[in-house]
Amino acid sequence: MSALLIHNANVLTMDDANPRAAAVAVREGRVRLAGTAEQARAAAGPGAVEVDAGGRTVIPGFIDPHNHLLSTAESLAAVDAGYPRVGSAADLVRVVAEEAARTPAGQWIRAFHMDDAKYPGGRPTRRHLDEATDEHPVIVYHVSGHQAVVNSAALAWSGITENVTDPAGGSFVRDEAGRLTGMVLDSAMELLLPLAVDIGCHGPNFHTALPADQLLGWLSDAAGPYLSAGVTTVCDPQVSARELRVYRAARAAGTLPLRTFGMPLSHQLDALTSAGLASPFGDDWLRLTGMKFYSDGTLLGGTAKFSVPYGEHGEFAGSLYHDPDRLVDLVTRAAGEGWQVAIHTQGDAAMEHTLAAIASAARVSGPDARPRVEHCGYPTPEQAKRFTDHGVIPVNQPNFLHDSGGDFLRRLGERAHRLQPMREEIDLGLRPVLSSDSFVSSLRPMDTVANAVCRTTREGLEIGADQAVTLHEALRAHTLDAAHALGVEDRLGALRPGYLADLVVLDADVETMDADRLRTVGAWLTVLDGEVVHGAG
Repeated sequence: MSALLIHNANVLTMDDANPRAAAVAVREGRVRLAGTAEQARAAAGPGAVEVDAGGRTVIPGFIDPHNHLLSTAESLAAVDAGYPRVGSAADLVRVVAEEAARTPAGQWIRAFHMDDAKYPGGRPTRRHLDEATDEHPVIVYHVSGHQAVVNSAALAWSGITENVTDPAGGSFVRDEAGRLTGMVLDSAMELLLPLAVDIGCHGPNFHTALPADQLLGWLSDAAGPYLSAGVTTVCDPQVSARELRVYRAARAAGTLPLRTFGMPLSHQLDALTSAGLASPFGDDWLRLTGMKFYSDGTLLGGTAKFSVPYGEHGEFAGSLYHDPDRLVDLVTRAAGEGWQVAIHTQGDAAMEHTLAAIASAARVSGPDARPRVEHCGYPTPEQAKRFTDHGVIPVNQPNFLHDSGGDFLRRLGERAHRLQPMREEIDLGLRPVLSSDSFVSSLRPMDTVANAVCRTTREGLEIGADQAVTLHEALRAHTLDAAHALGVEDRLGALRPGYLADLVVLDADVETMDADRLRTVGAWLTVLDGEVVHGAG
């Protein structure tokens, strides 16, 4: 399609100089104009395909700056253990047994999205999974991606015995008698699976060794869910050699479903330095942006590092992936080599180490370093003010507040109300962004937007209502400000003349809707690089 005119629309351009329009013209992969229908028709030129949007809202294509694209594609092809479909250990046994009945003996069974904080009786164990099958190794990933539970066959396959020692940055959960329960936390996952890469203690390892053609097929199949939600660009925040090889192969084959940016994980720092490679590197379809580091663990799984332990009985002390001095060294070396840095940080104690690393990196970075704090779970007010010293970009995922907010309120008490304090960040002059952390939560951007605006839990409770943002702030955080986090705000994230023609026609006029109905909104039409890639008619 060489030219496209979308008219009779409520166009929100994210361009401060021209914030609203009634039509938008696209030609040869670029936005030509956003304005009146007559202006846009002239800009689109003769022969343009015309689309009557019927009063629906048009915005730039959604940019998800923290989305594990390949792992999400894997999860879409695996057993769904998400809540509320699976709400107990018995439910988990049932769905795994059903998968085992149709899987040849000896093959791995993988499930995603287990949320055992909601299970009556607490965490499932290897004994539960042994009830489902003893003929298949089974791994069930926690919804956080930072832990998993396996059956006895999986432990045997991995050569893990009762004498196994905990690695740095992770642990094997044991019962009162000291026996393995089958639950593994953070970097202990490294010892468990048939892995494509060894990442050491640099993060949770979900980089499973799988046939390349299988991964490519799943990645291609993911086009439908992403494009029908209006996502046109993602940044994978944990890219190893496995992910990059698959993304490159898909790019070469023409099956990469959307613009894919990536952040190499920090275990590759020395190798990339030796090769002389730093960010940004690539083109507008496949590009490396920053480098990803881990400070602490997961809020969902109880390994976030707080200054005061959390949990209903104060049982979660949290853990760090690196000694604080080691984190400072890694981040500073990466910044000195030219990498934008992005640090996974949840608790306030971990945030101190992250801020020390960012301050050190600032001494060797360029003038526009844009350091990112991934998740940015619980910065204190004083820490949030210090973000302004270095232009920190908080990368928020308010889906967690909806999906697990009830658990956070139980475990953190009053502290839960300032998780992801996005209102405060905006008022400080920062540019926080919205993202999904899919496969951990819904990949649908309007779910994320709704949760940033509503700040309510699955149970309907308010969680930090004073940190809610407006609809326009949320949409901007998922488009133009997300492009800024990726360093491409000069060509993505707005409907300005000359920008790449990525846009979405939402299936409603979202400005006239009640906020609690925003989650129902999807894409009526999605345009990527000037081509219609998803359409309702």
